[in-house]
This record gives sequence, structure tokens and C-alpha cells, in this order.
Amino acid sequence: MSVRRTTFLLHLELQHKTIHDLAPQILWYQEQCILFPVNATYLGFTCEATDFTPAQEYDYIIVGGGTAGCPLAATLSEKYSVLLLERGGVPGSDLNLQYENRSLNPIITADHDDSPAQNFFSEDGVFNTRGRVLGGSSMINFGFYSRADDYFYQNSGIEWDMGAVKSAYEWVENSVVTRTDRLGKWQASTFDGLLEAGVGPNNGFTLDHVQGTKVGGSTFDDSGRRHGAVELLNKANPVNLKVVVHATVDRVIFSTSKSLAAVGVIYHDSTGTQHEAHVTRVGEVILSAGAIGSPQLLLLSGLGPKSSLSSLNIPVVLDQPFVGQFMADNPRNGVNLLVPTRLTDVGVRVAGITKNGPYVESTAVPRLASIVPFIPFLNLIPPINLSVVVLGGKVSRPKSTGSLSLISSSDVTVSPKVQFNYFSQREDILQCGNLVEILGKILDTQAMEEYKFPGILGPNHFVYIGPSLPDDSSDEESIASFCRKTVSTFWHAHGGCLVNKVVDRNLKVIGVDSLRVVDASTFFNSPGTNPQATVMMLGRYIGEKILNERGADAIKS
Repeated sequence: MSVRRTTFLLHLELQHKTIHDLAPQILWYQEQCILFPVNATYLGFTCEATDFTPAQEYDYIIVGGGTAGCPLAATLSEKYSVLLLERGGVPGSDLNLQYENRSLNPIITADHDDSPAQNFFSEDGVFNTRGRVLGGSSMINFGFYSRADDYFYQNSGIEWDMGAVKSAYEWVENSVVTRTDRLGKWQASTFDGLLEAGVGPNNGFTLDHVQGTKVGGSTFDDSGRRHGAVELLNKANPVNLKVVVHATVDRVIFSTSKSLAAVGVIYHDSTGTQHEAHVTRVGEVILSAGAIGSPQLLLLSGLGPKSSLSSLNIPVVLDQPFVGQFMADNPRNGVNLLVPTRLTDVGVRVAGITKNGPYVESTAVPRLASIVPFIPFLNLIPPINLSVVVLGGKVSRPKSTGSLSLISSSDVTVSPKVQFNYFSQREDILQCGNLVEILGKILDTQAMEEYKFPGILGPNHFVYIGPSLPDDSSDEESIASFCRKTVSTFWHAHGGCLVNKVVDRNLKVIGVDSLRVVDASTFFNSPGTNPQATVMMLGRYIGEKILNERGADAIKS
């Protein structure tokens, strides 16, 4: 029996039982090597698209059960009926998604067809991935959890209530975030190296974004088990929420009887059979399909630049020139080292937030797979007494932006064309130069000495995999060459549905009723060192905002 089929037999057995009734059956399935997350009670209201018949209508249809969609669905279900449609499957049976020592494997094994991480190459030639599993990219990332910076709140264009923001973060953190008890060897060395290199002050552990060196939270617990956004579904009202997986939304349905409004979606299941789902008269369709998926869906639905849509014979619902524009991805640059010691700690717990722009992180690479997609210069697993470490950082607020456009006018499974134009702006090159300078200082610290190989006739030295740092961080030409040659992604893509361009400050699509976008496609820059904390917070925050607004409207009426 397949894992997928077994999972949903479990669902069928449990859908009418209480949470307390779930434990014996889940334990039985775990004994049969069908492993689920630590808390998987959401399976009680999750089903396959092929086995699901939509209700007549829902208060909310959410497209994308990812980092934003899961907390958003759980929140709205407190008072209203919600249909959450996810194109991927449940994560529970895949060990590569569950354990930190396998955290590179989803990226390495990504394909275009049905893997939990979907791969694509940007037009810049950079390999990239995005989540295709319930829980989204929070199930395939490195788990670092850090809140947004003040600059993001002040410039995002989103209407914020900072008290509600704090409450939303805490709602997320109480379920999925771990404060690390003790740093492993490499993360401790990184922490010390950052401080020695002048990235101060020492901020110890904090979830806040503050200048200096810090230990952040993680969605991996101290046993190495992942707790992604999918577990936030356990907070839902199971009576009001239906989660449907392997349900790929093809387009949004609109009504023009009075004003232009979203009234539902068309989606297809794993057999290719199409289905329709509709919202109530006062309901909404909410896109949470991510920085690639949400602008793609708007374009496929006829919202976008008229000339582009017409050239693909897509009926124009609304001429919206900014859909798919201002796409950005924070470039990752750094060095890869072979080090003369066996490192057992993996993942990211430490971040350096510099005064002059770049953010610095580092990880020891897990030993469970070839790491070519992560380190293109290496095609081997290091010998038993050696390890590979990655020391790098990202341009924090890239000025370089690009665009997203459709390749197929009707098939949502065909990835769109995306170009980020990495380092097309001089400001980004200069910030990469600042990163090179900081990395050089870190490598010169006493904390890094033990990671050098002994010299036979000369001093101890580092062994690089791929390019070493430029000798002169003030030589702009060599810096530009290094940055463009070594560029890769931090998987922090954003843009395509920006605030005040495509959506308003409440993330409602401008010019269309009953349609919102709630995900990183609305961000003008990637918040904090890593965006997952803010994206999960956003799902909870907007969900509560909708609940409060509808409650206030009910009182007035």
C-alpha cells in the first residue's frame, strides 16, 4: 500500500473522531513505518483531491497551504468555513522533510514534477527551489527563525498594529519555535568568529532583529525534528477547515454582475480532473501561493499587463501592469571550506547582522548526500574525518529587481519565466564587497584557526572548494567578478504583487473585490535575516485582522 493512500485511509478512519481518539491509530501507522510529524492531528481534516467533493460554498478559499496559508487557514477557521487547497502532499512520510541532518536532501532531490521541493532555474541561470508540500517552504528550509527588522515594518506599505504583530509572532512561536540549549561546535565557532571580526554587540539569544551577533530560534527542536508551518493547522477549528492536498489551482473565477469580484477557483486533482469551488457572497479568495505562484495565478486568471496577456490569448479581466514586476531574490555569496575535523552539528543557529548591510550565516553541510546543487564545485561526500562548511551571507535589501512572465497561457504546472537580475545595480555590488570584507575578517580570527590544514613547508591554510575570497575587498572590479561568479540563492524570493502596486495596505487586490494576496509576493524586501518568521506571522496577523473587521461589521449591522 502506498504511503499516500495509507495516509488518507488514516484520514477516513479518523475524520469523525476527537483529537483524543487519534493517538492509537497514529501510533499504529507509525509502527508500520508511516511516520508523521510529532503533532499531526490536522490529518483528521485533510484529504486527497481525488476523494473530495467541495461544499456548495465556503467563506474563504485559500490557495496554497504553505508558510502563510497554514496559519491563515487555522486563524480564519476559528469563526468561518475555510477550504485550503495545496498542490503538494502531506509531509509526514518523508524523512528528508522531518530531520535536520537531512535538510539539504529536499533541495538536492528536487524535480519539476512531484517532489516536495520544486526546482527551477531563473533566467539568470541560478538554480532555485520552492515548496510543494503542505507547510510549503517551511518544510524544506534550514529552519532559522528571526523576526523582521524595523525597516521592513516602516516601509512595507502594509497597515500594521504592532501589538497585534507581537501577538501573532508569539502565537506561531508557541507551537513551532525552539530556543537552542547549546550551540554545536561549528555554530559556536561562527558566533565567536563574528564577534572577533567586529560584528557586535553580543546579543546572545534573541528572536528580534538587532545589529550584532545573535543566536536565533529554529523550527528544528534539539532532537533535530522539524516543526514547520503545517503544525499550525493543529490550532484550527476542525469543524470549519477542510484541507485538500494534490489540488492544483488553475485559475480564479470572477463575476462582473455588479463590480469585478472573485467568486471561486478552478482546480485539478492528481488525475487531471477539474473541479470548481466557490465562496459565499461576502467571502474571499486568498492567494498564498508564494512569490512565484501568486503572480503566476493572477496572470493565468487574466489580471496583468494587457499587452502580455493578449499576446498569450488570455482574456483580460483587469489590465494590471505591475503583476509579476519588481521580482527580487537576495543573492547568496561566500566561500566553501573543507575542514580537518568531523563536524556533527548541522543547520543554522547564528546570524551576524552588520552595520553596513549584509547578513552573515554559516552551516556545516550534512553528510547524508552529494551536495552538488548546494556547492556546485563539489561532487563528493567528504572523508569521514573531514567536513564541509559554508560561510556566506546575503545582500540585505537588493536594489536589483526583475520580472515574472508566463511560458504557458493555460498550464499552471509549467513554471513561469523568472529573472531577478542579480547585481545589476551598483549598490548591490558594493554591499557584496562589504560582505567579502566581513568574511575575510572572520577567516582571520582565532576562532577559525582550528579549521585550517597544517602547512608542510609554510603556514597553516584553508582548503577552499571553489573560489576563495578576492584579495582586495576595495577592488570593485574583482569584487563584481567574484559576486557574479559565485552568486546563488538564499531562497528568499519576493515581489510580483507589491503593496500599492498590485494590492493595497490590507493586501486586497486593487480593482477586484473579494480577492487578496497574503504571502511574500507582497514584500518589497525580504524581512530580517530570514523571512519565514514574518511570513508565518503575516498569515496569523491578516487572519485576525479579517476576523476583527468582520466582527466589527456585524456589530454595526
